[in-house]
Amino acid sequence: MAAWQSKQRIGMGDEKRDGVPHVADNGMRRRDFLRLSVLAPLSAFAACAEMTRPAPRAPVDILPDGRPHRFQLVGQHFMLDGKPFTIHSGEMHPIRIPREYWRQRIRMARAMGLNTISLYVMWNALESEPGVFDLVSGRRDFARFIGICAEEGMWVYFRPGPYICGEWDFGGLPPYLLRYPHIRVRDKDDADYMAAVRRYIAAIAPRVQPLMAVNGGPILMLQIENEYASFGHDLAYLEILRALWQQHGIDGPFSISDGLDQVRKAHTYLPGAALGLDGDIDFAAAQDIAGEMPVWMGEGYPGWLTHWGDKDFARGDFAATLRKLLDENRSFNLYVVHGGTNFGFGAGANAHDDTSRFQPVITSYDYGAPIDERGAATPDYHTFRAVLAAHVKRPLPAIPEPPPAIRFAPITPAPFALLWDNLPQAKRVERPRGNELLFGQDHGMVLYRRRIRGGGTLVVDGVRDYVLVFKGGRFVDYVSRVEHPSLHSNPVITLPGNAGETETLEILVDSFGHVGYGRAMTDRKGIVGEVLLDSEPLRGWEVFSLPLDDAWLADLKPLRTTPTRPGVFFRAVLQLARPGDCYLDMSAWNKGYLWVNGRLLGRYWHIGPQQRLFCPGVWLREGDNDVLVLDLHRVEPAPIGSASTLADTH
Repeated sequence: MAAWQSKQRIGMGDEKRDGVPHVADNGMRRRDFLRLSVLAPLSAFAACAEMTRPAPRAPVDILPDGRPHRFQLVGQHFMLDGKPFTIHSGEMHPIRIPREYWRQRIRMARAMGLNTISLYVMWNALESEPGVFDLVSGRRDFARFIGICAEEGMWVYFRPGPYICGEWDFGGLPPYLLRYPHIRVRDKDDADYMAAVRRYIAAIAPRVQPLMAVNGGPILMLQIENEYASFGHDLAYLEILRALWQQHGIDGPFSISDGLDQVRKAHTYLPGAALGLDGDIDFAAAQDIAGEMPVWMGEGYPGWLTHWGDKDFARGDFAATLRKLLDENRSFNLYVVHGGTNFGFGAGANAHDDTSRFQPVITSYDYGAPIDERGAATPDYHTFRAVLAAHVKRPLPAIPEPPPAIRFAPITPAPFALLWDNLPQAKRVERPRGNELLFGQDHGMVLYRRRIRGGGTLVVDGVRDYVLVFKGGRFVDYVSRVEHPSLHSNPVITLPGNAGETETLEILVDSFGHVGYGRAMTDRKGIVGEVLLDSEPLRGWEVFSLPLDDAWLADLKPLRTTPTRPGVFFRAVLQLARPGDCYLDMSAWNKGYLWVNGRLLGRYWHIGPQQRLFCPGVWLREGDNDVLVLDLHRVEPAPIGSASTLADTH
């Protein structure tokens, strides 16, 4: 989903600001505009319907059955085996769902009354290093997920990028691209980017080709890129991407998905493709662009994303829009029917095009979706199901039960290891640079160290994204790129010290996900500016790479002394009589990372709104479970509680 589009948003229930807002030219303002406004009134929806060719009603349900089917874009409509077909789709992403829960989530969507599953494929989850692909392990096996969709009687709308947005790290692009100093992503004229794109499509196309409907699979349609008009205006780039798929035996049908105003201004409608509108309902205006190709709601929003520091979790109000879409027999895709979780380092971020107003996405991708983070039906689910039941010709299946949930008594981890005892060999550099350029490091932390004389005024310019400053082994202050009333975001820090003394200055840098939308996507992590002491640049640093990956964590040496400064790993054993889904409540902690049985659940942060991290029951075991916490501020442990939901309902 394009996080920051210059379009109005359907179904949020918010009030317009100052009447009808105008389109802003900044990515962040576009997103704010979308988040805080409502689409044209439903009466306008009806007026649009009168100006477009009525969609024929589908006479029967046709289900994927392993035999070839012909999906066509004809006369402004979708046709399946020569008969009218209306897409009732819901989006979910296999990488955000434990593999063992895929089938239950798909069944939930079918029981709600949908006939299609839409999914993104996150390129960076599949290719960790150039040419190093993993297409089959765990949650990466998108082909198996699509196979389960077919087994459960669901068609598929396939959205493989290469760019997807989706509030995912770097919009799904592999961060190794940022190791090229002058990379221009989403640009056909950048040789390094396009070489990587060709390699990616060549790697996944052999798995996609047999899954197309024409070959007996469930994939009806493949989307080219995502919301490109909100980024660029080079139609030839989209044409090249389509040609790459065709070269690998996949000849569509194809679609694009974008905001109407963006497509109209950028002139990036891809001829011969279906035109999916993200949030817009001016189907008549879009049909003028698409001609005889179908126009549909490529993304309709029953919920919305949440950033760290937001007042509360975002919610939506989509029922009236859904009724109208069904009354007009419009094809649609609910973004999302089920969000899941940004496990590991998956959560992305947003920012203004000038990199200001940085907003990282929380670990949960619950999204206020009708199927909640752990797979349970919400009140919206039951409302939508009743609306859909009145418009489908088949009886709906029973609603599946969610996986079993548990709660446990609070546990208090003990200090286990110190970051300072586990530093690797340093690299010597003259001045700070992005982590990707220094180490080829995509995520995690780095430490800058040098000796200085006395104190003074320290300025850390280009913080990406959170730094803790130490002098003489003592914590001094921190700087957050995220601006929030409870945080210190001013890059100026006063260092104590006497003119005659020499001490070690250390700057520990933590990162969030890479910006995944707009013109600020060249979002390298670490320190990307100068570090100045009394206005003079500091030169000559030792820099330590701390990627927080499995290999690095496996070599953690236990602490030898009592912790006296932040940078502490805490460990506990969680004993369970039986495993089950649960949320670990981190509200007593400050900011950091949480692992359970070696799996990184994600980030936590006291500014909220998220205080509980989801742990799937299939990642727990009967008996002892290992819980590991890295907190950036605490030196004393705190309790970890449990809950069965992301947040208490009010």
